[in-house]
Amino acid sequence: MVVRMFSRVCSDSLGRCLRMAGGDRLAAAAGACAGAIVLALIVGSAGGLAVAAEHTQDSLAAVQQAVADQKAVLVDVRETDEWNEGHLSGARSLPLSVLEKGVKPESLTNLLPKNKIIYLHCLSGGRCIKAAEILQPLGYDVRPLKPGYQALVEAGFPAVVGQ
Repeated sequence: MVVRMFSRVCSDSLGRCLRMAGGDRLAAAAGACAGAIVLALIVGSAGGLAVAAEHTQDSLAAVQQAVADQKAVLVDVRETDEWNEGHLSGARSLPLSVLEKGVKPESLTNLLPKNKIIYLHCLSGGRCIKAAEILQPLGYDVRPLKPGYQALVEAGFPAVVGQ
């Protein structure tokens, strides 16, 4: 009810401003859309809209340096069987399937420090985006990597194989 009233006030005000500027057709269109725009702004500001995660623009050299300086951690969101075949040295395992089922915040805090950058990786860059969309609203500075596991190994990230 409050949103509808606020939306109506905004719609009317926007329409009046545009009519004064001589744009009657534009004013009618804007009035028709203003309610949806206002609602999206209100819901978005309340945290109701998820922001799609994107792959980080950080270079792999910057990622390696941040991890070496202990300013960041690597998190592998591949499944346990993939991890067991090989993983990046020093990385932490947190399968996407586990995140999707729901993890208690205190369990996450033990694995993921909130005061460090969390670089997520997977096989090819897709699952780490989904994981980021789960972790970002929880207050983590997550940065999904586009290069997958094999590309990271080829770029010089040391791997542990068969454990």
